[in-house]
Amino acid sequence: MEDYRRIFRLVMPYWRRVAMAVLAGVIVSGMNASIAWLAKPAMDDVLIRKDKNLLFLLPLAIFFIFLGKGIFTYIQEYLMRSASQKMVMHLRNSLYSHITELPLGYFGKNSSGELISKVINDTSMLQELVSLTIKDLFRESATALALVFVALWRRWDLTLISITVLPTALYGVGTLGKRMRQISRRAQEKISRITEFLTESFSGIKIIKAFCRQPDESRRFEEITREYYRENMRAIRVTESSTLLMEAVGGLGIAFVIWYGARLIFSNTMTVGDFTSFLTAIFLVYTPAKRLARINIGIQQARPPLERIHKLLSEPVETDGIEELKPISKYIEFKGVSFAYPAARHKALDNLNLTIKRGEIIAIVGKSGGGKTTLANLLPRFYVPTEGVVSIDGTDISRVSAVSLRGQFGIVSQEVILFNDTVASNISYGKPSAPKEEIIVAAKAAYAHDFIMELPHEYDTVVGERGTRLSGGQRQRLSIARAVLKNPPILILDEATSSLDTASEMMVQRALENLMVNRTTFVIAHRLSTIKRADRIIVLDKGRILESGTHRELYERGGLYKKLYEVQFSSQDAGGTF
Repeated sequence: MEDYRRIFRLVMPYWRRVAMAVLAGVIVSGMNASIAWLAKPAMDDVLIRKDKNLLFLLPLAIFFIFLGKGIFTYIQEYLMRSASQKMVMHLRNSLYSHITELPLGYFGKNSSGELISKVINDTSMLQELVSLTIKDLFRESATALALVFVALWRRWDLTLISITVLPTALYGVGTLGKRMRQISRRAQEKISRITEFLTESFSGIKIIKAFCRQPDESRRFEEITREYYRENMRAIRVTESSTLLMEAVGGLGIAFVIWYGARLIFSNTMTVGDFTSFLTAIFLVYTPAKRLARINIGIQQARPPLERIHKLLSEPVETDGIEELKPISKYIEFKGVSFAYPAARHKALDNLNLTIKRGEIIAIVGKSGGGKTTLANLLPRFYVPTEGVVSIDGTDISRVSAVSLRGQFGIVSQEVILFNDTVASNISYGKPSAPKEEIIVAAKAAYAHDFIMELPHEYDTVVGERGTRLSGGQRQRLSIARAVLKNPPILILDEATSSLDTASEMMVQRALENLMVNRTTFVIAHRLSTIKRADRIIVLDKGRILESGTHRELYERGGLYKKLYEVQFSSQDAGGTF
């Protein structure tokens, strides 16, 4: 019953349309029943008694009945489909809004393909459920009841005989419904896997081509689609089994009724008209009965996606504070901060204590997996510390709103995220209201203006998905321009030049140096020239601060920093990177 309540909660905002559609369906049901009702006068009065008045009126009545059926069926279909379309539109919007509010850790545990499948495929199944199943549920139920009433009115004893097969049909349909629920759950998992595979393949198409793995990936995809095909064929067999069951049971009931009814006619206990009217009602009632059986199958098929959507919407969103954080004026502090990823055996950060003054440039270095990026992710509250407190000017950042907190940060990372939009829109992403003049100033500060002016449509050039129409250095400079335009008081530079060639790196480095002026800056595994300019270098090892000081102090100390330096730069000049 809980599933039915969830379905009706989804359509409740559109109850007026649904109610009008149901009313139209009930009218159609009444018209279907009237056809069976008219079978008696058609047989007894027109054909047997040869009533010429009814010979004119009866066909006219039948014409208007069918015309009315067509009109009200159109009304019902239009209203139900419009309600289902609006429901799915709002449901998808709600899902997207909810997903974007989930903690960052959720996306590490759930693939983007799976989430896309829930937003697209699962909601499409619910749309079909609402537009077809709910519509037919009311209309076919009302039709069946009206026809049963006609049958009872004509011959109650024959009606009772004809429905003796009903328990067998109900048991069979219930069993098939349970089977369909299991198949549907597996099918949804398979379609999620297809979406996940496609998302992964298209984003990694360069690697696939580089290693000439197209045939292998095609074979993998064929296997996944074959599994989905098998589940769909199982679903088709179950659906059509319900039709086979209803045909067999219905045929048995009707065969017995015809035998028994004929005996009543032979004994003059019932007129031919009564029997024709009754038989018409019984024949007609098996059509909605078969549809109702398929409706049950459809509802069971929609239960798994309904459960998946409900589970997703039940996921807790990021906790947000209510205080408004003012721009940093004094310091940032990590006090006893520890953090562990859910599946990790060791802490990424372990009892970290660190204070950074406003305007200070802090370089964070260390071995891979030492906790550098984790520390940076705690600052804008992408992750929440397992223990301890991160504060800005003495205010625990867990108590402030995400908007006021993240508004203070500009992030430039190795993985540049650009959207399939214009250059100007990507630069102004953090400040959508920025005028064109400010965008150009930011681009010039990031040494991006010159290459932008060489693009086909300059600032109105669409950069492609993830900026694929630009080089790595160009993408990185747009990312820096975006940070310049936002003008944040705190910067996080996370390996911002580690994947660039020397020429691009020099341009990006100059842009970064402009960006860091008068800003509190966290530099992670960056160029040595930037690290040497840092006010302080923090050496992380296994989540703990192992060393702290300037480049000269740490090098002369002869600890881990010196070892890292010598490994990285013993044969390089100051242009190298960690």
